[in-house]
Amino acid sequence: MADSLRDQLLKSGIVKQVQPERPREPKRASSPGKPARHGGKPGGKPGAKPQPPAAGRSQQDIDLARAYALRAQTETRERKQIEQEAAEQARLRRERKQKIQQLLDGKALNKADADQPRNFEYGGKIRRVHVDAPQLAALNAGELGVVQHGGRYLLVAREIAEQVRAIDAHQLALLVDPAASGIGDDGVPDDLMW
Repeated sequence: MADSLRDQLLKSGIVKQVQPERPREPKRASSPGKPARHGGKPGGKPGAKPQPPAAGRSQQDIDLARAYALRAQTETRERKQIEQEAAEQARLRRERKQKIQQLLDGKALNKADADQPRNFEYGGKIRRVHVDAPQLAALNAGELGVVQHGGRYLLVAREIAEQVRAIDAHQLALLVDPAASGIGDDGVPDDLMW
């Protein structure tokens, strides 16, 4: 059976176990001949501030409440830190996306009348970009590269693809190594038409 939160706090040393206090005996009337005073303020002395009743809270309850408060503060602090880190990551992603957008403006070589599909693996799936015959030869030779931006695959010069790789390597979808023999890692030639 799982330990209660109180037992876990005791084991970790955050809370100390306190011996329960003995209940105090009720005050007796000082003399049997005097009638008991029922009017006036409790506490005995007139004009004295009444002390708040203990309301049955022991030292353990107070320590437990303090431990809950510390835990809540820690969780709040951790949550704020995670939110700040996420905001910083989002800001960096936006900056990288903006740099890539500025780099790619007007430099995409995609043609509307391209008729040959060039398939490649990107993100665990087979993707395709349409090219013409000279672009296919240049792409397989490593003179051109493919960059994923804004949900599209853009055909760009090798220099632009290298710059995109320097900014964010995940956006570079395809860049053939010119020193390779033209046969991919799987033994299939890169220019094979499927």
